[in-house]
Amino acid sequence: MVDFYRDRSVLVTGATGFIGRRLVSQLQQRGARPRLLMRPVRAIPATWAGVETVTGDVSDAASLRRACTGMDTVLHLAGFAHADAAATPEFAARHWAVNAEGTFHLLDAAVGAGVKRFIFLSSVKAVGEPGARCVDEQWDVPPDTPYGRAKRAAEERLLTVARATGLHAVNLRPALVYGPGMKANLPRLIAAVRRGWLPPLPETGNRRSLVHVDDVVQAVLLAAAHPAAAGQSYFVTDGQPCSGQELYALIRRALGRSVPRWAVPAWVLHAAAGLTDGALWLAGRRERPFAAMLDKLLGWACYDSTRIERELGYRPVWTLARYMEAALLDVEGWRD
Repeated sequence: MVDFYRDRSVLVTGATGFIGRRLVSQLQQRGARPRLLMRPVRAIPATWAGVETVTGDVSDAASLRRACTGMDTVLHLAGFAHADAAATPEFAARHWAVNAEGTFHLLDAAVGAGVKRFIFLSSVKAVGEPGARCVDEQWDVPPDTPYGRAKRAAEERLLTVARATGLHAVNLRPALVYGPGMKANLPRLIAAVRRGWLPPLPETGNRRSLVHVDDVVQAVLLAAAHPAAAGQSYFVTDGQPCSGQELYALIRRALGRSVPRWAVPAWVLHAAAGLTDGALWLAGRRERPFAAMLDKLLGWACYDSTRIERELGYRPVWTLARYMEAALLDVEGWRD
């Protein structure tokens, strides 16, 4: 795979994001010639000095044409990542404009410029919730959130265009991504455990999939380089789903704290969440943040990434347990 990228021209969108930064560094190490589509206000790391940039975004067709000209491969990571944003018309419109239409625009520019490979970083949210089971790519239930519907529409357009043009196109659906610099739900959970806000969780037998940022990068690089990936969609995980109680215990141990031998029953937690959300509803808030958080801890979201391992040779290097151990007690790196 190293030789595949040597001197290859690669456009990266979302390069300054959590995953994008590590992807660009890997492309540099492999001798590729990355070009970055950058919004005007973004700054790049000092180690990227000399890397070509094009100012623009996925809503600017002219900038997309400039960015794609002369490129062999497009790695499309940019997007509106607030999957759990309030289900308002404004947020739904933003998801559609950026994650769906933005991808349509970039795809049109890529095809027009003769790009040969297009890798789209989608999400497990591009399919509906699987419930109490661990599913593979045969699970094809339609998504039920604005974020998921936008991602799914972009996936379908990409594969349709690929069939018509011969474009090497791949959709990657990572689970919840963790690693240095992570944001959103997992850091908030770590902060809650560290501050003593989260009581000991019961073992409910639920399973939730995660994946380390470096393994997402591995999957992206494999998807562009491997001929078998063309026209496919893959789940990407670390292969080690865990329960909410296991996640709680991992965080406690990483913080150097013992794991309590007792736990609050699930029904008590659900009742408390319902009462708290009810009070917020009376105060004028229409969301149910505590019930949603509890569902993420005790509910299922399990995906099987055996297929990408079998077909592309993907081998996850990290598990959450290993990452927590490697991070040791670096709690200052887990600020929320």
